[in-house]
Amino acid sequence: MREFLVEITTTVPEGTSQDEVDRRRAAEAVRARELAATGNLARLWRPVGELRSIGIWRASDEEELRAKVLGTLPLRPWMTFTVTALQSHPNDPGGTDAT
Repeated sequence: MREFLVEITTTVPEGTSQDEVDRRRAAEAVRARELAATGNLARLWRPVGELRSIGIWRASDEEELRAKVLGTLPLRPWMTFTVTALQSHPNDPGGTDAT
């Protein structure tokens, strides 16, 4: 699988009930665990003081990432994504590459 850096910003539509927000966030946590178990979600961070996420995601290509991985997130209708395909750097101290 290829690796992608994905920045996610979630904006809850005005007028959405707190119950709906809570329901989707709970479902999002479940789906994130499922995607981690399948290897599609490798790492996820939230910058300090910000309401966005940055993660390392995996899929065979960007089309699969957008449709079959990110597209399955319960909060997807409220999300915007910036996707950057990654490749190994020769000076990477990790020494391994998922591509």
